[in-house]
Amino acid sequence: MNALKPVTAATLLRARQCDEKTVWLTAYDAVSASIAEAAGAEVLLVGDSIGMVCLGFDSTLPVTLDHMIHHTAAVVRGRKHAWVVCDLPFGTYQQSPEQAFASSVRVLQETGCDAVKIEGGEHMAATIRFLAERGIAVVAHIGLTPQSVKKFGSYGKRGKDYAERTQLLKDAEAVSSAGAVSLVLENIPADLAAEITGAVDIPTVGIGAGISCNAQVLVWNDLLGISESNPPFAPAYARVRDIMTNAISRWVADVKSGRFPE
Repeated sequence: MNALKPVTAATLLRARQCDEKTVWLTAYDAVSASIAEAAGAEVLLVGDSIGMVCLGFDSTLPVTLDHMIHHTAAVVRGRKHAWVVCDLPFGTYQQSPEQAFASSVRVLQETGCDAVKIEGGEHMAATIRFLAERGIAVVAHIGLTPQSVKKFGSYGKRGKDYAERTQLLKDAEAVSSAGAVSLVLENIPADLAAEITGAVDIPTVGIGAGISCNAQVLVWNDLLGISESNPPFAPAYARVRDIMTNAISRWVADVKSGRFPE
């Protein structure tokens, strides 16, 4: 993939067709967008995970459309060529296709991003089709869907029994047929993710879904070791939280002792 050209939905589809892996990473401001892009991330996902990793909420449910627009606009200002996707938060698209369209229009017009992401499978297919027919790029998201945590009661793995596996396959085929341009598969068995990837024509994006997906995504704070704890499928590639704490602690000690400023 040519990193100097703007990444588009068509770029990602061609990468899948050429069996080329693509890299997604969450970003929440202009600085994280710039760093992620410079390091090779091709897609920047402004996830409603911001509620938990930045805003101090205990779930994604309190995140509002205004929150998402504010942070997505900052990410767009920080990117040069990456494809930027904005999560539609809980309650801004489930009521009707028309509600989803109104929310998507606000996001696209006020941020300049490239696509929106919505959670849900077969039951959201009509909404995805409604948006796609009106020119909106939609990323679908099935498996572990954090906005449904109150329904499921945990953030555990999905698709572990026959009924869930069968439904997730139906979900994947439904959102793909409806016009989604990509599909996030979160915290499902690797063999099921491989089966789904083979069953649909759009790129699949794995997070805790094994190696067979066309792309992989992680949360910025988890990847860098900023989170207090990580999900089992999200290894920390650095210990940035420790580095930050150590640096601030040394500065505090220097202020207290009179060594700073010199």
